[in-house]
Amino acid sequence: MATLLESLTVPAPTFPKPKPTTTTPLSALASPVHRRSLRLPHVKGLKLSVNSSTLNRSPGSFLTLTSSRLSRGARIVCEAQETTVEVAAVTDATWKSVVLESESPVLVEFWAPWCGPCRMIHPVIDELAAQYTGKLKCYKVNTDDCPSIATQYGVRSIPTAIIFKNGEKKETIIGAVPKTTLTTSIEKFL
Repeated sequence: MATLLESLTVPAPTFPKPKPTTTTPLSALASPVHRRSLRLPHVKGLKLSVNSSTLNRSPGSFLTLTSSRLSRGARIVCEAQETTVEVAAVTDATWKSVVLESESPVLVEFWAPWCGPCRMIHPVIDELAAQYTGKLKCYKVNTDDCPSIATQYGVRSIPTAIIFKNGEKKETIIGAVPKTTLTTSIEKFL
């Protein structure tokens, strides 16, 4: 999940379409020589957000923005330089293969969409997933969707994080704890 840092709308000029004359063949109007494009300065870290429905693909395989898109302007979105690791969801069907049969240690966060403290700890779990990439796998279980997993491991309050190693439950951390508390627990099992 990338963090939106800044959004900027750049007004784009509208270009008049060349009018065909009796001496100009229609194929010449479709050539790249008669096309005009909007050139933006190259800036590292910026991404041009273009909806695929606003693109026209011409027979010459050139992509052009439609005139309605040009009149509204292009949207440039500045995204965080570092990519974050998406914490995958685990269900009853994938629990055994993903968590219990994992060769590396696994941190599982038990949460629910209505839980305020769960929303507070989500970014911390995301940071830990990125920090321990290759050493630790991080997953989340929605207790509303998969109550049997939560019951099986004695989860009575959320958020709860459980660390598994070699398919065995090693440690349980209950509540929206600081990142340092989770890091200390994780380091024991790496």
